[in-house]
Amino acid sequence: MIRKWSASIVRAGRSVRGSSAPVTYSLIALCCLAFLAGPASGLNPAYGTGDELLAVQRAYFRRWGVIPAELFEGSAGYALTPATALFVHGSWVHLLGNMLFLYVFGAMTEERMGRVQFTLFYVGCGYLALLGYAVANADSEQSLVGASGAISAVLGAFLYLFPRARVTSLLPFLFFLPVRFPAWVVLPFWAALQWLAAGRAPDGPGVAYLAHLIGFGLGFGYASVRYGRPTSPTRVKAAPAPAPEGENQP
Repeated sequence: MIRKWSASIVRAGRSVRGSSAPVTYSLIALCCLAFLAGPASGLNPAYGTGDELLAVQRAYFRRWGVIPAELFEGSAGYALTPATALFVHGSWVHLLGNMLFLYVFGAMTEERMGRVQFTLFYVGCGYLALLGYAVANADSEQSLVGASGAISAVLGAFLYLFPRARVTSLLPFLFFLPVRFPAWVVLPFWAALQWLAAGRAPDGPGVAYLAHLIGFGLGFGYASVRYGRPTSPTRVKAAPAPAPEGENQP
């Protein structure tokens, strides 16, 4: 059994190294491993159950997530939390929604940017998106976790780099039937939904839509400054409905 697991891990590692988007797949793997190892997955009996588990989860999110009030008034160590929060997710839906978007749009964006530049872009834009949300909500005591700010930046860059790429979307108001639209239709529609949701978002736990908008704008702006004319049309294999699971405020 151990040999079979070892062989599977080796094969997975080789496939990532040989792929055209190893950073994207490595980020997905890191987020999944962090989630499975942490208390949010509910799989590790060592964290307990019921109220005990909820208490451990809250402490975990506060340790690794962004707390705006503490970010600007706490110690220097809090300055790292917008980076660590990118690898922490609050639920299975939160994780799977984000990873699906990263899988669909990250690979082509990484291929266009290159591995090193894409890594710096992803982490940098994700950090700034969470930081921007914290600035706008400096008094908030809610912990903020999730990779959506960084993934929104990937969407923004994808929109500029591949505006005519045809994306398969599953739209709720069309009974989740798969339909294909160019990226310049799907992604601005997604951004508009985030804008509307941000204006209606209540205080307290929920989704940090503002972080999505900041990340999307950073990604589009960076790509427009860094690169020339958009790439010729292509196709994206699949994409979810135009609204990823956002940064969670557990």
